[in-house]
Amino acid sequence: MIKLMMKEGILEVPDEAVAEDESKGGLYDCVWAPMCWFKMLADEMHWSFVYGVVVVYGISQGLGGSLARVGTEYYMKDVQKVQPSVAQIYGGITSIPWMVKPLWGLLTDVLPILGYHRRPYFVLAGMLSLISMLFLSLHKKLHLAFALLLLTGGSAGAAVADVTVDACVAQNSISHPSLAPDMQSLCALSSSIGGLLGFSISGIFVHHIGPKGVFGLLTVPAGLLLSVGIMLKEPRTTNFAYGKVNQKFLNAGKTMWTTLKLPDVWRPCLYMYLSLALSLNIHEGMFYWYTDSKSGPSFSQETVGFIFSVGSVGSLLGALLYQNVLKEHPFWDLLFWTQLLFGLSGMLDLMLVLRLNLKLGIPDYFFIVIDESVSQMIGRLKWMPLLVLSSKLCPSGIEGTFFALLMSIDNVGLFSSSSGGGFLLHLLNVTRTRFDNLWLAILIRNILRVTPLGLLFLVPRSDPSSSIFQSEMFGAKEVDEASESDNVELVSLVNSMDAGR
Repeated sequence: MIKLMMKEGILEVPDEAVAEDESKGGLYDCVWAPMCWFKMLADEMHWSFVYGVVVVYGISQGLGGSLARVGTEYYMKDVQKVQPSVAQIYGGITSIPWMVKPLWGLLTDVLPILGYHRRPYFVLAGMLSLISMLFLSLHKKLHLAFALLLLTGGSAGAAVADVTVDACVAQNSISHPSLAPDMQSLCALSSSIGGLLGFSISGIFVHHIGPKGVFGLLTVPAGLLLSVGIMLKEPRTTNFAYGKVNQKFLNAGKTMWTTLKLPDVWRPCLYMYLSLALSLNIHEGMFYWYTDSKSGPSFSQETVGFIFSVGSVGSLLGALLYQNVLKEHPFWDLLFWTQLLFGLSGMLDLMLVLRLNLKLGIPDYFFIVIDESVSQMIGRLKWMPLLVLSSKLCPSGIEGTFFALLMSIDNVGLFSSSSGGGFLLHLLNVTRTRFDNLWLAILIRNILRVTPLGLLFLVPRSDPSSSIFQSEMFGAKEVDEASESDNVELVSLVNSMDAGR
């Protein structure tokens, strides 16, 4: 503060005071700088927006998501007693609400409720999650089909909240383009810190109150989603023409299609999908192996939760590394190195399953902690530039819809990865008690992880602070037609790009 005031000519202080202030720079950077950064975001975009991001990403997705992940895995393994390949596929089914995110985004953009575009959808998300988790926790003998339905309902609540807050992030990324990386860093840090806390306590809660008890705890994040809907600052739309909703849907669809046809949009979208789909997810096979008493290390619930929490530390470090060192690097360069390291990090799983770590004198627990933290850190570094890139591709007025479309493409990629991983586990006969071919599944996954390196030509070489589009991409006729639209929200795509960049 002293140094800043001196630069502006507001205050003159002795050299000794300046030296003392500089000696405290380390403490300032570690403690006060993050607080000032947090306050700056709250001042620029209102505290309720920052609160919404922290609740959705930090508490609902981070804390609640980690509890739900561990609770669901033990629920499928110990309560429903399904095979790992089947559990892998069921995990893909419960993620379906995330694949139809454009529908939720379209509703938040063109269909206000009581004059508000965002707030009612947070309330809806909270109610949906609350009811689903209550039923899961209170019902004693729930049929598998109904359990999947409720898990999907809880996932839908989280997806609606995610889409709604993403719309707010995308909207602020257009109005504050220089803060787009900072907003994504806020989302990532909130998610990582929440995940760290959630995984740290997940194993303890699963051990003492069981998976269904964990579902009962998840009603707390659902209740906080309701509070976001109550407190979020949002201008109220008056005299909304509900009779023109169908036309607004059509206009939104046309704007989305026009944007999606641009090479600078569909090319990175294709890369995002393929990079995720080709990285087959065989997590359930690894989880069953972790807890197996014969072939695996037979870890307890507390140990599994702690291992995942260390992974969250890696994710947090990845977010901090991106925010402080890598956020200005070109998309292409960062994605090249992170994808390469992502493929190489999978070799740690192979060493673990082949028990090479024991031959090297490294205990399973210590080796898995390193494995999980490294893979999560690299995964976060791989994901962050894609999020920043996606936020810069959103037309004004349908930010929620288009960002949701981009994220749904990613979720379809994750679904393809999960389904493909489940099929691979089934094909290699990896079951609840047989893990002879798990090493082969890991090897195939690792090879597929590096194949997206050949697709990096689809990603722009620009840096996060530069414009993705040029207004010349659109003809004058399209601009004139868009400017004559009676829909205030679905403004000209060209105008939105000019204003946001």
